[in-house]
Amino acid sequence: MSNKLTSVERKLIGSIAAHQSWANTSDRAARTAPARRALDARFLAEAGGNEERAEQLRKAHFQRLALKSAQSRRRAREATAAADAADAEMSDLSGDAA
Repeated sequence: MSNKLTSVERKLIGSIAAHQSWANTSDRAARTAPARRALDARFLAEAGGNEERAEQLRKAHFQRLALKSAQSRRRAREATAAADAADAEMSDLSGDAA
């Protein structure tokens, strides 16, 4: 029996560790503050120091993330519908053989 972890097992272990870490975090805002400051600094640098433009770049960034999320959810729904249709077809075929 191999001691190698599968990709699914590695993902689950990472997820467990992340949940445990967040459970042990008393101040979530303080923990994520450095990342938020770095992202804001990135947009400000990209905007050449113009705060209004940086805010628009920030909004565009999060809108792109929302679009990708919506597209991913749509693809997941389509894949589920295709799998359900295939299951129904297999059920019909096995029912015909009986």
